Amino acid sequence: MEEALRALLLASSGVTALAGKQVNFGSHPQGAGLPYVVLNTISDREGLTLRGPDGLQQARVQIDCYAESYGAAKQLSRAVRAVLHGHSGGGFRGVFLDGARDLREPGDDTGRPFRVSLDFLTIYSA
Repeated sequence: MEEALRALLLASSGVTALAGKQVNFGSHPQGAGLPYVVLNTISDREGLTLRGPDGLQQARVQIDCYAESYGAAKQLSRAVRAVLHGHSGGGFRGVFLDGARDLREPGDDTGRPFRVSLDFLTIYSA
């Protein structure tokens, strides 16, 4: 799921026009610059029925869009949302936006990036 979700974002001209290839799971390479996207799996569980596993997984993925300004972070988050919200195919039964937050990284205002954080629910074949 992680590789497929990252590949979807990297295949989007809207996302790559803003962040280039800077779409990573877990962390962003130190010193690689802004803007960028970081994905983190928050939860991942197997689907179950009364007869046992149903062959599907459901995961919650947090996608953080970082940029030097609030406007740039928001624009990047809108590009991510346009690609993923409502997507199905390529092993995904559905990807749905579940929530969003606008944040500023803690610390003094000097050099701290802006962040828009999106939570997506993904249902996919295991």
